[in-house]
Amino acid sequence: MSNIDDRTDMATHSSPEEVILHTYSNTVTIDPVQVRVETASLGSMPNEPPTSESQCWFSPSRVTSDSDLQHTKTTAHSESQEVIIHNSSAMSQPRKDLLSTLPRLIIPQPRNSISQLRNSISQSRNSDTAFPEVTISAFNETGQVESSIKVPLQRSYTGTKPVIPSSLADTPCASLGTAGLLDLFNTILRTSHTLDTPSLCSVLQDCIRNNYDFGTAYGRLRTVWPGGDHYGDIQDNLHRREVLDWYRRENALVRHEIIKPYLQPRRVWDLYANRVVPWWVVDRSNPDRDSTIRMSAVNLWKTCVRPISHAWVDAKDRVDVQTPINRHEWPVSIPTDACLDLIRIEMLNLGVEYTWLDVLCLRQKNGTREDLRNEEWKLDVPTIGSVYLKGNGVVIYLSGLGRPFTLKEGDLESDRCWFRRAWTLQEVGERRVIAGDMPDGPLHAGPIDEGDTVIMTRFQKHLKAIKAIHPGSEQSSLSPGMFGVLSEMQNRVSTNPVDKVAGLAIPLLATTLPAYYESQRLEDAWTTLLNVMHRGNRGELFFWYPEPGDAGKKWRPSWDQVMKKPLPADKISDGMNINRDDKTDDDWHEGLVGQGLVRGLAAGGVERDIRYGELIVKDADGIEHTFNIIAHHGYPIPEGTYTLLGSNPAMVYMVSSYSLVRTQYWVIGQTLLDEKFEKLSVFEMVDKNEVRRLNDLHITEERRIVLV
Repeated sequence: MSNIDDRTDMATHSSPEEVILHTYSNTVTIDPVQVRVETASLGSMPNEPPTSESQCWFSPSRVTSDSDLQHTKTTAHSESQEVIIHNSSAMSQPRKDLLSTLPRLIIPQPRNSISQLRNSISQSRNSDTAFPEVTISAFNETGQVESSIKVPLQRSYTGTKPVIPSSLADTPCASLGTAGLLDLFNTILRTSHTLDTPSLCSVLQDCIRNNYDFGTAYGRLRTVWPGGDHYGDIQDNLHRREVLDWYRRENALVRHEIIKPYLQPRRVWDLYANRVVPWWVVDRSNPDRDSTIRMSAVNLWKTCVRPISHAWVDAKDRVDVQTPINRHEWPVSIPTDACLDLIRIEMLNLGVEYTWLDVLCLRQKNGTREDLRNEEWKLDVPTIGSVYLKGNGVVIYLSGLGRPFTLKEGDLESDRCWFRRAWTLQEVGERRVIAGDMPDGPLHAGPIDEGDTVIMTRFQKHLKAIKAIHPGSEQSSLSPGMFGVLSEMQNRVSTNPVDKVAGLAIPLLATTLPAYYESQRLEDAWTTLLNVMHRGNRGELFFWYPEPGDAGKKWRPSWDQVMKKPLPADKISDGMNINRDDKTDDDWHEGLVGQGLVRGLAAGGVERDIRYGELIVKDADGIEHTFNIIAHHGYPIPEGTYTLLGSNPAMVYMVSSYSLVRTQYWVIGQTLLDEKFEKLSVFEMVDKNEVRRLNDLHITEERRIVLV
């Protein structure tokens, strides 16, 4: 893969200072425009600083300057006519990856002043308010011949969204000057602002002062670029957004617990600007009520982050690249035959404006701020799953990030297979698009012949299985599905063993999330997750898992048990909550408590085979009553008298379509000297008439009992 910073001229040119590139156009046919580079000395820039740094969202203390930014002076021309698009007081070294996408409407203008150019843009805009058509081609972005690219959607994007090419995104703001920046924003976003527009001059000067390239400035300002007849202070608006985002994240982590589990990602990849930007820049879900900024048409589009999920390839097949997309803050690990620019084109063709990609948006190791990575990971890693839980859909690269999707013998068994990675369990999404599709790829396979039956059948089974493990909505309990999720994780692998625990938090709908610690012991991590798991899911572990825990508390299985032993089938549950008191470290159930003799289940059996037994209880007069019970597991229950904890019987025999529960679940064990309950095993009563008959004896009481 060629580094983004190492782009060379992609078209025929008459001199080293000229390059042919695509332009914005209102027509289907994209006409090229020549862009000539000239050099000039660096002059002073009219950069009046804000009244205070604390009010400036471009605060220099918050950004890392790009030491290798090159300042350029660009002159666009068509035939013999030219338009100067730079601020002549801010020029320095030449560069070849220049502005290439000024709208066609400004090309024929004679060399004139910025004010005349602005008037021309305004007049044209008044007659055509739609965004002009733009083409982003793989050839211009990477130098690769489009026919050599296997994935059709990675070859070229053409559309009427305000997308800019990488050559424009890479252009330093300092080379454009304040007026040049304003003209570019006006041109791309179809507005007619002047430097007299409130706060525009200062925010554009901040872009220059902070050494932003145009992509960074465009990504940060596009969503708040003023439209209509009213606008307020952009700096103040963005500063309030930033402070609010900081406050949310600062207060999301309390001690070692994340109390806001469904936090938005810290950063997203703005595909229109081709830059990673903070979430608070693009968040339109909670606009500032005090702001008078009226969003333009581009900003009325709903913020829709469609995350990318991908299989990790072997280390020998990966390369760490430095990219201006994340301002070179950390190396981005991608397959050697993949390219971020091609991934961007494919995502644009899928209609995506913002995406989240782990290697690009989550601070990685060996970056400029390792200390900051450790702190961010405590919050960012556990909340990754919430990005995929939303209903926007997930784009999945099954064969590796950016790679064409292929399927051959051994792929589904590989530890690198997407279906076998621990982290991807939480990345299933409610809706999925498989990326890297080719006309002759597996997604277009015809009738399965005998030679392909096994692998294609297994692939289809994998696709069907992942549909069943997404909760679909933030409901009170994941069931049916919790043990399905745990079963899925049994078959998955991770580089760091504790990642398997962390990857379960969002799928199991934890009410809060444990902070992420790479070196945490597995059982400790599992216990921490159990403590914050939804009480309904905790109840399912208590009432359905057939054995006492063999590590930690006995009311629930240990990590080894849920990962190494057969798990019960998912059922329909209701009213089986296990609550928790964090102050006393007590877990408790409030429900039916009774006593009875259990017999017929002493001999172990095969897991999930039905075994039949009896429950014998005495009423207030000492008369014995016998009830049929079953066990859907092979764990032996010695004959004896036990303390019984039962689920709500009314949910079984009530005449209502509200309840889908058809079974009463019981946990048996013993009451200890301190009146706490120690679990032994579980059984069920499936006959609703038997459930009603037992309930009518009134031999149980409803009370709270603490579990050990």
